[in-house]
Amino acid sequence: MKRSVNIPKQPEKSRPAATPKAAAAAPATWSPAWWHWALGFVLVLFVAFEVYGPALKGEFLFDDSYLPFFMVGDGPFSQWMGVRPFLMISYWLNYKTTGLDPYPYHAVNVVFHAVNGILAGLVVRRVLAWTGETGWKREALAAFSGALFLLHPVQTESVAYVASRSEAMSIFFFLSAFAVFVYRRDTAASLGRAIAVLLLFGIACTVKEHTTVLPALLLLTDYFVITPFAFTAIRKNWKLYGMIVAAAVVGLAAVAKVLAGAQTAGFKIKEFTWYEYLFTQFRVIWLYLRLYVAPFGQSADYEFSISRSIVDGGSMVALLGLVALAVVAWWYRRAFPLAALGYFGFLILLAPTSSVVPIRDVAVERRLYLPFICLLFITVDFLRRWTVARGTMIGILSAVCVVAGGLSYQRNHVWGSALALWTDTVEKAPGNARAVFQLAHAQWLNGQCGQAAATYERVSKMDKIDERLLIDWALALECANRVDEAAAKIRQAMQAQPTAHGYSQLGMIYGKHARANEALEALAMAEKLDPRFEMTYVYRGNVYASRGEMPQAVAEYQRALALNPNSAQAQQGLAAVQLRR
Repeated sequence: MKRSVNIPKQPEKSRPAATPKAAAAAPATWSPAWWHWALGFVLVLFVAFEVYGPALKGEFLFDDSYLPFFMVGDGPFSQWMGVRPFLMISYWLNYKTTGLDPYPYHAVNVVFHAVNGILAGLVVRRVLAWTGETGWKREALAAFSGALFLLHPVQTESVAYVASRSEAMSIFFFLSAFAVFVYRRDTAASLGRAIAVLLLFGIACTVKEHTTVLPALLLLTDYFVITPFAFTAIRKNWKLYGMIVAAAVVGLAAVAKVLAGAQTAGFKIKEFTWYEYLFTQFRVIWLYLRLYVAPFGQSADYEFSISRSIVDGGSMVALLGLVALAVVAWWYRRAFPLAALGYFGFLILLAPTSSVVPIRDVAVERRLYLPFICLLFITVDFLRRWTVARGTMIGILSAVCVVAGGLSYQRNHVWGSALALWTDTVEKAPGNARAVFQLAHAQWLNGQCGQAAATYERVSKMDKIDERLLIDWALALECANRVDEAAAKIRQAMQAQPTAHGYSQLGMIYGKHARANEALEALAMAEKLDPRFEMTYVYRGNVYASRGEMPQAVAEYQRALALNPNSAQAQQGLAAVQLRR
């Protein structure tokens, strides 16, 4: 039996008409004023900044150094633009206002996350209303959903990691589009509302391409919730779906273009095939579900084995489990419409990263950020059937949020520094060569030179020895004042693959230890291999400056600046020499 799409103001059951006296005694419906909303927003921001405080005070980590504020700096605005223009503009505004201070970059992420928590709560509140849920329970479950989105520790990577702004920012536009969609009064969305959804969806896709799955979530919502198990809402919104699906096709074409040139994603990566990746993802999805329910053992770099066949590592069992849940969700869709919507939506929103398109990192916590809203649907569908006193439910839900916030606060301490992050990761996955490599680099940056050299040696026994490992190992040895060993490592690297970078590093090491002739010889080789490698001239300028040959030093710094006017090292070297002249 179809129900009306108009949300009833009272529960749908017969009851005696109220007497005038009873009507007069009935409490008035409370409607929040604007300042209540403002106060709530300030409170959410305060909680978010408190929970994410340890990471807010932290440093740039991992891939942050490859973002345009490091790579482009004061270069022309056009160089900041790429395949994600709105995201790059946000970084550009950060850089232009605060330079390379990490705090404001982190703060912007937290603000996006706080607003996303509010949006998640509002979306859940409205979807519950479409199912006929009213009263205090709807409000409590909506508040709980927003708080859990805000405080769940599995969200930490998407917020504390500056490079993951693409997650928080894209989901802001994604949830905004979804909220506009569900907050309509009638079955059919107006033209203005449809255009607003389309605009927000388009921006979301330009921030991160995985949001192209929004049309599928809208279709599911219309089918499971708006006009339950009928195509009425879908038919009435054909104009909206026509426009948004057309936009999604354009977005998917852009995704294909990005994947064609990507080094860490797409069908060209050599580590595994598309079907091996798919088999592995059957197991990874269960990891994500477990992290939502029991967020222990979190890691920045999971050591996850590849399933080379459908039976490898339990992939078949994992697939059968997912199919079984799908059957149960469909069978009980009428009794639990939100849970069914949530489960199928969860799988669809995960599809861009957890299906057939290979990505070198097979399991990453930030991939839960997009489908988290669907897990909330499942949660509230069960909670709304819990027959318990108001105070008891609110108390238990509040306790869950407090525990989640405490775990997030602890996790943010890990994301507060590279050394803490990679120490934690290696403790949980000691066989992960990449994590051990990153730990060695963090130790070197923190002046733990002897430990860094030993950790690089550990990496050499775990993975293939390449130029990058040897050069970074050499820098750690030089830092530990083991110059000859450092030079030997770089020469070993140059035997396999001579590069201007490698020889310039050798020149830099010799130059720092007053071995000028050997430094100049290495830098001459670097220039021969690549005359346009700017750091060769910076290091040569440093050598000349250390010998008191200021005109030659100035000339070298100027050559570096001619190649890269934004070279901070050349600018600093030139300024220092000019002060000494």
